[in-house]
Amino acid sequence: MKLALDLVSWACLVLGGGFCVLGAVGMLRMPDFYTRMHASSVIETLGAGLILLGLALQAGPTLVTVKLFFVALLIFFVSPTATHALARAAMVRGLKPLLHEPGSPPSKP
Repeated sequence: MKLALDLVSWACLVLGGGFCVLGAVGMLRMPDFYTRMHASSVIETLGAGLILLGLALQAGPTLVTVKLFFVALLIFFVSPTATHALARAAMVRGLKPLLHEPGSPPSKP
């Protein structure tokens, strides 16, 4: 039973780390602010969530797990709020989203 719990925990940790790396690469490769903001939300939601789940499975039923749960709740509520505030501030400042790649024809609706 302990081996199965360790395997699931490490799978969550590795997958969470993978999502964080994938999101970081996405932040580097995306062309504008809004798409980069989307990549960073993937990092926080999936990456951090899976890492926290893996850590909670490693900790077992202890006070550490309760603390990790509260950190997950904080991320769950603060991340969308902060992302919305950033997007709204960018729109208010007049930053327009990139609708197509420079040099490529615009997509048809």
